[in-house]
Amino acid sequence: MTELDTIDRCLIDRLQGGFPLSTRPFAEAAAPLGLTETELIARLNRLLQQNTLTRFGPLYQIERIGGAFVLAALAVPEARFDEVAGQVNALPEVAHNYRREHLLNMWFVLATETPAGIATAIARIEADTGLTVHAFPKEREYFVGMHFAVGGTAPVGQGASRPADAAPVTLDELDRALIRATQAGLPRLPRPYHALAQALGCRERDVLTRLAAMLHNGVIRRIGAVPNHYAIGYTANGMAVFDVADHDIDRLGAQLGADPAVSHCYRRPRALPHWPYNLFAMVHGASRDQVRTEVALLADQLGPSCRSHDILFSSRILKKTGLRI
Repeated sequence: MTELDTIDRCLIDRLQGGFPLSTRPFAEAAAPLGLTETELIARLNRLLQQNTLTRFGPLYQIERIGGAFVLAALAVPEARFDEVAGQVNALPEVAHNYRREHLLNMWFVLATETPAGIATAIARIEADTGLTVHAFPKEREYFVGMHFAVGGTAPVGQGASRPADAAPVTLDELDRALIRATQAGLPRLPRPYHALAQALGCRERDVLTRLAAMLHNGVIRRIGAVPNHYAIGYTANGMAVFDVADHDIDRLGAQLGADPAVSHCYRRPRALPHWPYNLFAMVHGASRDQVRTEVALLADQLGPSCRSHDILFSSRILKKTGLRI
């Protein structure tokens, strides 16, 4: 866990969402922390440089603009693991990539501007690596509302979840240019929205209005800090998977997603005969024993409709850049 002072801890806890859409947002966000605008920007720069934060800015939901997210996995021979990681990570469509302890030992998220782009990316990975990609597209989203409190012990399933099942939002070219300009983060300047407007050739109020609209319609999940959960104490990252009776999965998925231990919860397809699991949930904690205890409680709550479960712990972050269009 990274050494953090009291102000750093408060900053990370408070600024994971709700960052202001105003002319001087850093000044507005700094005041409750007892900081000046300049001090807040300097702290954010330091936290990003030391990888305590991985990004600061909007988190986009590509499915709301007609794109696609797909979770996928490879069974990589140990002798080729680093080579294959480099080949997979070279694709801009790969947003996240983790090593997990399982026969399927490399799990990554593909994010593409169109659903057809997923098949293209999978074909490219298979051609480059000579390995079979096992794809687990989302069939239903039950919850996404991750908030990490510094220390690694607090529940993470906080905040509202906005399912992406509604019809995609139509964006114009300025909207798309704004997404491209902010998908890696906001400018850390006293007037970040003014700087974006100058770069895009529009007015500051156009940037503010469009970002507000994208927050409202779910294109943006939240605006704020994205912590490196390992650096703030969540050293155990477990992807919990459950084999749940199909007739009961939606009821139990909603139940699982409502549990404060769960940060993400989805229904995904099985891949029989080797992969019987159809309900996926992320559980984070300060230790593997803590995660195992939480997952055992979750499995008990699911009752007899849950026929088996497993936990795939991550042992290495291979890539974490988020959406790129």
